[in-house]
Amino acid sequence: MATSTSILLSFSLCLFLFCHISRAQLGLGQQGAGEPWMNVHRYSRVSQCKIEKLSTLELTRRVPSEAGYTEYFDQFNEQLQCVGVAACRRTIQPRGLLLPSFSSAPRLVYIAQGRGILGTVFPGCPETFQSFQQTEQQWEQTAGGCQRFRDEHQRIHYFREGDIIALPAGVSHRCYNTGEVAVVAITTFDTSSSANQLDRQHREFLLAGRERLVEQGSQIEVRLQQIKGNNLLSGFELDPLAEALGVDRELVRKIQNPDDRRGEIVLVTSGLQVLQASRKSEQLVREREVRQECQEGRGCQSNILEAFCTMKIRQNIGDPLRADYFNPRAGRITTLNSQKLPILRFVQMSAVRALLRPNAIVSPHWNVNAHSIMYALRGCSRVQVVGHRGQTVFNGELRQGQLLVVPQYYAVTIQAQRESFEWVSIKTNDNAIVNHFVGKTSAFRGMPVEVLMNSYRISREEAMQLKFNRGNELALFASKIEREAIRTSV
Repeated sequence: MATSTSILLSFSLCLFLFCHISRAQLGLGQQGAGEPWMNVHRYSRVSQCKIEKLSTLELTRRVPSEAGYTEYFDQFNEQLQCVGVAACRRTIQPRGLLLPSFSSAPRLVYIAQGRGILGTVFPGCPETFQSFQQTEQQWEQTAGGCQRFRDEHQRIHYFREGDIIALPAGVSHRCYNTGEVAVVAITTFDTSSSANQLDRQHREFLLAGRERLVEQGSQIEVRLQQIKGNNLLSGFELDPLAEALGVDRELVRKIQNPDDRRGEIVLVTSGLQVLQASRKSEQLVREREVRQECQEGRGCQSNILEAFCTMKIRQNIGDPLRADYFNPRAGRITTLNSQKLPILRFVQMSAVRALLRPNAIVSPHWNVNAHSIMYALRGCSRVQVVGHRGQTVFNGELRQGQLLVVPQYYAVTIQAQRESFEWVSIKTNDNAIVNHFVGKTSAFRGMPVEVLMNSYRISREEAMQLKFNRGNELALFASKIEREAIRTSV
């Protein structure tokens, strides 16, 4: 009896350790739990931030392809190096296919324009998402009695303007434009993530095609040639690769084709035909069952893997109905974090999409646990950023197409100009926390009046104004002209 008990205990311990290791490998451990202020993934390297002045960043490099082009912000810029990110803007023309690749760093992609489909390949996940029934044969019988090849692949995701797409490091993906207008996507890479153990440079690993290199000889281009060029298969010798793939040398020569000049975005002249997801209701039911079983600790290994494979990677933040803060006279702010999109735990990033009405202003605030990378989508705004010594590190305009880095703890305020201003911010924490100076739930609102009086040497009446003048407003405030117009009409 004692022997049986010992065996049972040993088996239970082994099962526990196996499940724990599996959770750790998938990033499903308890890191970060109970520590909302800390992004533990970004403490693997110490960054050197010695920035006394910030400036807006422009796209500096354009790489053309057959069916689009990719534009890069200089990843060696000291501001991007400080916060540990890289960024680019990709344009894919109708019927353009972005060839498969994966990155050394996790990324968030914001779809600024267009629609299409995105395919991903998550390691360890099943090769088909059309049915839960396993099929042993790759050929199926048609109505006419002939056999045809049945293709299988991993999940297809449909995207549209306003979507955020999360892609963990090392996950290969491809993208196809199904619409009539160009797809424009803004991508931010977290090069300081612990998932990127190489260095703080962004590296894109191509599985097909090759990137066109332009402006040969420039200092930046020489460094970039070391980061991206031919696809991975082109580096292997013919015979070992043919043996590994189970194909002949001629096919290997074709996939290694060094003379392919189409770039990383190619034109699919006849349109792309792929299998579409079906039995959606069964899929959703299964996802709920997997999550419930995983939370209850049943079926540890398989269910954790299934939950990972069925995670959503996309959510729309452009829809006004999803706004978290809304002021009809000032604008709206929509946030996206790992509580709304759980896969953001794996990429350790989050996003904010905002619209400001003409002359409206965002309350001065700071990011408690994240850097913020602002990209201007439309319009123009005046932005002020203040550093830790109280010095102004940026006071200028942020225009459409420009990028502005706001480091952690730096205070920032944003005011639209004569037209509405829209932007998206990518933050380097999956649950970024913001603290405002004024308004409901702000720093001033949380302090006693006596503290405000003595802190700023002001009267009680002035302290009351400072604390309560914004009432229950949150983050977004209408312009003074708008407020006076409302008072006059009343």
